[in-house]
Amino acid sequence: MGKNSTIEHKGIVSEINENAIFVDLSVQSACAACHAKSVCGIDSAQKTIEVRTNNNSFNIGEKVKVVMRESLGMKALFLGYLLPFVVVISTLMILLSADFSEGFSGLISIVVLVPYYFVLYFFKDRIKREFNFDIEKI
Repeated sequence: MGKNSTIEHKGIVSEINENAIFVDLSVQSACAACHAKSVCGIDSAQKTIEVRTNNNSFNIGEKVKVVMRESLGMKALFLGYLLPFVVVISTLMILLSADFSEGFSGLISIVVLVPYYFVLYFFKDRIKREFNFDIEKI
C-alpha cells in the first residue's frame, strides 16, 4: 500500500450547494473484490456522498469520480473497529485480573463501548472534516 493509494468510485452529481456537491454512488462489480469495501461502506447499496468543495464547475447529472486516500479508510477502520476491540479486551483483562466475576467483567467490557461511541459521536464534525473526498470529472 503506497502512500498515495486511493479508493475511487464513479457516481453522478445529484445536488450542488454553496459548499458541497452531493454525488450518488452506485454499486460496481469491482466492489466485490475490493479489500476496502467494508471500510468505505459503499458495497451494500447506492449511497450519497457529500464532497465539500467550492469548485462550481460541476453540473447536476454529470458523471464524476469520487476519490479518497486509502490511508483515511484505514484510519476509519481503526476508529470504528480496532480501537473499540482493544478497549473491550483491555477492560476485560483488567477486571478479570482484579478478581471480578467473568459475567460482570464481560458485561462491563461491553458497556464501556457506550462512552467510546458517544465520544466518537461528540467529535463527529471534527472527524468529518478530516475524512475528505475529492471529486474529479470523468
